[in-house]
Amino acid sequence: MIIKVIDALDTYSVRHPVLRAGKPVTSCAMEGDHLDTTIHLGAFLKDQLVGVATLVASSANLSPVRTITTGSYYQLRGMAVLPHLQGHGVGKKLIDECLQQLRDRGIEMLWFNARIKAVPFYERLGFTKSGDVFEIEGIGPHYKMHMSL
Repeated sequence: MIIKVIDALDTYSVRHPVLRAGKPVTSCAMEGDHLDTTIHLGAFLKDQLVGVATLVASSANLSPVRTITTGSYYQLRGMAVLPHLQGHGVGKKLIDECLQQLRDRGIEMLWFNARIKAVPFYERLGFTKSGDVFEIEGIGPHYKMHMSL
C-alpha cells in the first residue's frame, strides 16, 4: 500500500460511497478543501484509490480541547476507506501518515468529529472522546475526538 498526497477532487471517489452515499457527488465538497494549508492523503492498493483523509488547519476555539496556546491545531475531515477494505489496516495506515505529516509540521493537536460507529476504531489508535454525542444534520450522531501530538 502506498499513501501519498492527492488533490481535493480525487477524494470524492472514496468520500462519496462511504460518507455521502445516496447524496449528490457535490455533497463531498468540504469547507477548507482548497486552502493552501489543507493536506489530502490517499491510500492506494496497486493503482486504485481505496482510502482518503483530509487535514484542515483549525483554530483552538473549534477543538474540543483548548490546552495548547500556540494555535497549532488541525482537524481531520472526510476520512473514508472503501467498505470492502475496512478492517484491513488501510484506515490505520492513513491515520499513521496523517499524524506523521502533522508532527513533521510541528502541529500539536489533531481533532475531529467521529461518527459513533467509528469511535472504537479511533480509540484503539489512541484518540480520546470528548463531550456528549451530537447530531450533524443529514449525517448522523457524532462525538468530538482528539489527540495531542
